[in-house]
Amino acid sequence: MLNNRISILIFRAMDAVYEVEVTTGSMAHAGTFDNIFITLIGIEGESERNKLDTYGRDFNIGMKVTYKVTTRLSLGTLLLVRLEKDNFLFLPENDWFCSLVNIKTPEKDVISFPCYRWMTKREVIELREAKATKIYEEQYPQLKEHRQNELKLNKEVYRWTVFKAGLPQQAVFQDPLSVPSVVRFSFTKDIDSAFNRSTALREIKMKKLAKKADQWPAIKHMKRAFWPSKTTISKYVYLHWKDDDFLGYQLLNGPNPLMLHRCSELPLNFAVSDDMLLPFLESGTSLNVEMKQGNIFLCDYKRLADLPTQVINGKQQFVTAPLCLLYKNQEGKLLPIAIQLQQEASEHSPVFLPSDSELDWLTAKLYVRNADCLEHQAALHLRSLLAETFTLSLLRNLPTVHPIHKLLVPHIRYTLQMNSLVRHRLIGPDGVLSQCTSIGHEGMMALMRKALSDLTYSSLCLPEDISGRQLDSLPNFFYRDDGLRVWAFINDFVRSVVEFFYQNDSDVQKDTELQDWINDIFIHGFLEQSSSGIPQSFSTVEELIKFLTMMIFTVSAQHAALRAGQFDYGSWFPNTPGSLKSPPPACKGSSDKNTVLQALPDINTSANLASVFWLLSKPSADLVPLGQYPEDYFCQTAVRKMMRDFQAELAFFSEYVEDRNADLLVPYKYMTPENICNSVSV
Repeated sequence: MLNNRISILIFRAMDAVYEVEVTTGSMAHAGTFDNIFITLIGIEGESERNKLDTYGRDFNIGMKVTYKVTTRLSLGTLLLVRLEKDNFLFLPENDWFCSLVNIKTPEKDVISFPCYRWMTKREVIELREAKATKIYEEQYPQLKEHRQNELKLNKEVYRWTVFKAGLPQQAVFQDPLSVPSVVRFSFTKDIDSAFNRSTALREIKMKKLAKKADQWPAIKHMKRAFWPSKTTISKYVYLHWKDDDFLGYQLLNGPNPLMLHRCSELPLNFAVSDDMLLPFLESGTSLNVEMKQGNIFLCDYKRLADLPTQVINGKQQFVTAPLCLLYKNQEGKLLPIAIQLQQEASEHSPVFLPSDSELDWLTAKLYVRNADCLEHQAALHLRSLLAETFTLSLLRNLPTVHPIHKLLVPHIRYTLQMNSLVRHRLIGPDGVLSQCTSIGHEGMMALMRKALSDLTYSSLCLPEDISGRQLDSLPNFFYRDDGLRVWAFINDFVRSVVEFFYQNDSDVQKDTELQDWINDIFIHGFLEQSSSGIPQSFSTVEELIKFLTMMIFTVSAQHAALRAGQFDYGSWFPNTPGSLKSPPPACKGSSDKNTVLQALPDINTSANLASVFWLLSKPSADLVPLGQYPEDYFCQTAVRKMMRDFQAELAFFSEYVEDRNADLLVPYKYMTPENICNSVSV
């Protein structure tokens, strides 16, 4: 008997005990009653399949629970952690969000295995250690095979399909609920019910208006509809929408700051002359002098020419392709001084001037605002499609252990499902945006095709875009000022991370997964258009840093700048009409109060567009601001320090913006870091 006890003690002394700490996510519905099993896999073998079970419920929201996994001998270097999920008794299956698995080995090392994903019924997943590893750094055949299998599976799941010919390709998923759980909203049912027209109309108190297919009787009736849901900025818009200097301000700091550029030479198709514009310039100067001094600017909406239009409420809708010339006066104000509503000058397309009758000039500006609204929607949704390109390429070509995957995964959060919702609810053939704009679904797709054809790598890189449009010295351009600061902060952070993992250009060149990723983006996102300037491969560390900065900026700060101000500037219907139901005036002196009302969208069209602006402007219920990383994919001290430095810069900048905005009549808040979402998830 004594000998048997000694044998048992000796046997137990040889056992290897692993302490396994499992963390459940903190979001709603993250916990589960289901059975969870774990297997540890090392270079010396693997453990038995162990059920994770203690007294009581193990996987409550936000809970950390420690278990012991015993093996007869040490498994050596741990390679993988296998998790399996199965039903508990006969209870209904419910998903589980696993955040992190930390393992303390018999050798007292603590190894992190990040998960940060949902597990569904009978799913099996294998997690790798957090340490970022490039393909040419792999040491173990088992990990090489795991890496290959992950990408093989992802390429089967995340397949490309054509959304519309001539536009970036999209993920194959047919509806929002078919998106895989690993990249789906943590609150799918909530967002699915919230992201619709009915909910938005109720929230902005316009639900009854959506049933009225009549013309607005008077401007005062618009005010009654708009007033209950007004914001501080939209109230200012209501008071100043007719002002010339406010039109100029919106082209700089409104939802669409992408159209304006400095004009050093008038387009040949713009029928303006020096004599025509002299009354609107400072005394003693001329148009040519002002152009040479950099004070003349142009918005050219030529992409809107020849687009199809639709019928709404039985009424034909109209769109123009205007040219709007603006002048920066000595006070620094940007003022419109000439508007031609068609691309071709003719006796039926006069040049409208500030000296025309008040209602003629207001009508001309109304068509400019309509054109700007349509261009803005095309720019916003085209960039959202590109965000999907970045996301899909990342999932297909960079495994979770890749350092660039770890860097970018917070910036692709929810992108696939949000884009699926937008395609179905907003820009699809039956989408609400398609139903309340003059060009409808087909026209918007055609406009987006033109926009993609014109899009360049430089225009996506803010410093180059501002320089290319020659807007470096324009005053009161807060989009530019804030955007350049945020770009610089992102660039500094990206540089620190990239240079930590890529010591030289050769490291970039031999990373075949990285090269496959950028080539996939070029092929499926930019449709192999070499004229875009988008790289097809990376040769240097600097090229990689620039592209990553552009991508993160596009899906975070740029998206916020184009998205978040829509309700502020568009909820007062006449300021941002998505459609106009009268042809543009063919001569001067033909506009009066009735013709303005007749041109504006009907009541239901106005309300529906306001609901779109509301949906796209309001922040997500679980917004993660730029620079915040609640999910630590790196689990490395050096990278955590880089993140803290990034966060400190953003926090300091937020204080600066808050102080500046306190002195502005119209605060610019859309690129304040806490208002920027890490990804296209709203």
